[in-house]
This record gives sequence, C-alpha cells and structure tokens, in this order.
Amino acid sequence: QVQLVESGGGLVHSGGSLKLSCAASGFTLNYFAVGWFRQAPGKEREGVSCISATDESTYYDDSVKGRFTVSRDKTTNTVYLQMNNLKPEDTAVYYCVTDRILMLTCGGWNLRGASEFEFWGQGTQVTVSS
Repeated sequence: QVQLVESGGGLVHSGGSLKLSCAASGFTLNYFAVGWFRQAPGKEREGVSCISATDESTYYDDSVKGRFTVSRDKTTNTVYLQMNNLKPEDTAVYYCVTDRILMLTCGGWNLRGASEFEFWGQGTQVTVSS
C-alpha cells in the first residue's frame, strides 16, 4: 500500500521534547521533499517545516525556528521532526505531506491547498501542557 505513516506524538510538559516520524511505504520518500503541517482546533493549518529532496535544504516557520529540526534517514525511508523546548502553543495534530510531482523542493509548499498533495500522513496528536 502506498502511503505515509506517522508516529511519535504524545503528551509532554512545557519544555519537553518529542520526535515525530513519517515513514513511506510503497515508494521511495528519499526522492521527494516532505513537509510538516499542524492544525490546532479552531485554527488554520500552519506549515511548520519542510526538507527538500535535491539538496536537503530545510525550511522552518518562525514560530519553531531554533526548536524544531527536520531530517531524513535514507536507509529507513523516513523523515523526522525533532521538537524541543515544546510550548503549549505547539499543541496540534501534526501531518506530514509529499507529492511525487510537485514536491522535489520545498518551494511554495506551504501555500498549496490540501488537495494538491498526493500523500498525507494520518496525523499524530501533540499535546503540550503548561
């Protein structure tokens, strides 16, 4: 089955850390950029981070710069989002996305509509208590 599968969410206290995983099955994720969105209740979807496929350049929203790190492990076909110094405002469902035609780089990725991504992970809940 061709899909993205996420894991790693949970409940942590403010200042804690979590590492999210986004694993691909049925295709090689290494060839494509991967983005991370999050959506909190009552709020719009927010582009958090992205890692390119061509040169592995990275993008971070200002709200997470210096705290989140995106990386990929080509041997396991997985992209990670390491989240440190978590804050209550980071509470949201996090989704990884990619597209085998549109996402070779991260250019403009967070401006696309939801339907423009070929694959979405199932989402993983991150809850940060104060």
